[in-house]
Amino acid sequence: MAHTATLTHGSFNLNARIANLIERVKENHARANEYNRTYAELQRLTNRELDDIGIRRCDIADIAREHAYCS
Repeated sequence: MAHTATLTHGSFNLNARIANLIERVKENHARANEYNRTYAELQRLTNRELDDIGIRRCDIADIAREHAYCS
């Protein structure tokens, strides 16, 4: 009977770890989507529009990464 209790506790731990993994995958997917959306929106701007807001085209990837992964 003690073995069954340990097994139940172990499976709960496994279930919690799987749930945590799924949550991290969802979070990473959401961040990747946010990066792609931000990158695409900035890429669609003309050089003049980017200049108006003080962004160089070569900085778009860094800005999108900062927005998605550091905020």
